[in-house]
Formats: sequence, C-alpha cells, structure tokens
Amino acid sequence: MDLQSLGNLGEFISGIAVVISVVYVALQVRQNTESLRTENYARALERVAAMQSQLSRDTHLVQLLSRGLTDLSKLPLQQRIQFTWSLYELFGALEFMFHASRSRALPDEIWDRWSAVLAWWLTYPGVRSWWESRPTPFTPSFTAFVEATLENNPADPQAHQRWREFILLNGAKSADNPPAD
Repeated sequence: MDLQSLGNLGEFISGIAVVISVVYVALQVRQNTESLRTENYARALERVAAMQSQLSRDTHLVQLLSRGLTDLSKLPLQQRIQFTWSLYELFGALEFMFHASRSRALPDEIWDRWSAVLAWWLTYPGVRSWWESRPTPFTPSFTAFVEATLENNPADPQAHQRWREFILLNGAKSADNPPAD
C-alpha cells in the first residue's frame, strides 16, 4: 500500500467518524429537547398544582374565587387583591406554557389542553374584568393571544350552570355545600 492509498483510507475513515459524530450529536440534541420539554411541563404543572393544592385546603380562598368569578364587585377590597394575585399565579403559569409551546419546548398537545383551560377561565365575567383591569402587564405575545381568545370565546352561561350544578351536587344545598357564586 502506497502513501496515497493510506491517505485516501485515512480520509475515508475520518469521514465515517465525522458522520458517526454528527449522528451522535443529533441524537443527543433530540434527547435533550425531549428532556427540556418534560422539564418545562413539570415546572408549569408545579405552579398550577401549588395553586390547586392551596385551593383544596383553603375554603376561604375557594369562596373568594367562587364569588369573584361571577362578579368582582361582590368582593371587598382585600379579597379583590387576593383574587388578583391568585389569577396572576394562574395566568403566569399559563404564560410560561404559552412561551414554552412557541419555542417548541412544550408539546402542542399539552398547550392545546391548557389553552382550552385558559379559554374556560376567560368565560367568567370576574376573570374578564380582572384581565381588562390588570395593573401589571404580561408579555405582548401572550397578551395578544389572550385578547384573541377573549374575542372568539364568549361567556357560556350553560357551562357555568353545569359547573354550579356539579359543585352543588346537582342543586343540593346545605351547610357543607354553599352556593358556588
């Protein structure tokens, strides 16, 4: 084997090594992207779960949200402030998921689910009033998304009634089942 043949063999082997390296890096990037998606979703769910956990333990907060959903004027000043911070926490988590989905760090299927949750919350008059008067902004792209959702998502009194009936166990009222409004 002459020097030229050895050089060609070396180039061929180097080319194969480069191709293997590129394939390996591509697999690592793909695995890292999947890991990032899972981590982002877990972080967003932790925020929502923390709020849900608080709601499951704090009957005062549940009553406050129930009244505030339908009419913010039913809440005294301190409770309106509590309502505001609760919605900021919820919408902050939704904003995080919105941006994660836009950067492809959150699967579309997951964002579709949570954007439907956002649309459901926005059907309530108290949430709409809060959104229109929020004192601090969200990012422009998330704000535009919420505004578009509001335009295309009218209040649904039948859905609210179904929710009330579910909460009240189909209308049964007792000391343990106060009205949802």
